[in-house]
Amino acid sequence: MFFALIAIRTEHALNRSDSSVCLLRMQSDTSSVSSLTLPAGYPRIRVVTTLDELLGTPLANGVNALCWPRALSGDFSEVVTALCNSKEGIGEGISPLDDARLRTLPVGDAGRVAINCMLEDLRLLRDHGRAPELNCIRAYPREDEPGVVPIDVYSFHADSAPVETDTWLCTYHGASSEGLRNDEARRRVDDPETRAELRKLYGGEDGEGFHEFLTENCYDLHYAPALNAQPFPFGIGNLWRIATDWPGSPVPPCIHRAPENLPGQPPRLLLIS
Repeated sequence: MFFALIAIRTEHALNRSDSSVCLLRMQSDTSSVSSLTLPAGYPRIRVVTTLDELLGTPLANGVNALCWPRALSGDFSEVVTALCNSKEGIGEGISPLDDARLRTLPVGDAGRVAINCMLEDLRLLRDHGRAPELNCIRAYPREDEPGVVPIDVYSFHADSAPVETDTWLCTYHGASSEGLRNDEARRRVDDPETRAELRKLYGGEDGEGFHEFLTENCYDLHYAPALNAQPFPFGIGNLWRIATDWPGSPVPPCIHRAPENLPGQPPRLLLIS
């Protein structure tokens, strides 16, 4: 199973003066504007204005996504350039970034502000019991030969877990994650022709064993957009908390996907938890 599907199926403190400056700029900087374009009239997304609100608002009553729009200060492009030029470099796939590597990158003042913002996000989430990861991403693993249902993160999908949990996402640089309205999506396994092909692959009837087969292979987590669907970007710098598919969830999961990294595009900087 691909590394990317692990998250789907499961999913040192900064100097205090630096972190305070970073948070102040997140909330009040007018030199840059948060990139956020949400689908009109879609009640499943709620916009919040503070971290406490993002943490404390329940994913319930129809709301399956919370977004804290932020205009972050700093030069994240400089950080990516420094990572690519460093001795360790950046691989062709996913490169995890630890705090120590970020702190020792040779960057200017604007790059340092960007690094401090990312480190502060990591610290805040850890302080609240999360286990965030920061990655520099050129590309995710893909299937060598696409099957009946695509099962990589470039396909619209829901995250899933056996217990109550949620997913946190923030893109700092590069193309952002994309969302899809639940009313503009259909599970691929619910399409009659696709389901018939999967039954052939399974080699049995459409019963409990077949349902287990769909779950074990993550086929049941992937969605096809409707003909006139309009995916929406999560934007740059915005911190999202989205619902997953877990037993007893009061809301449907938030459907999303990773963007294609086209030739010539810079690597992404992505926080995920």
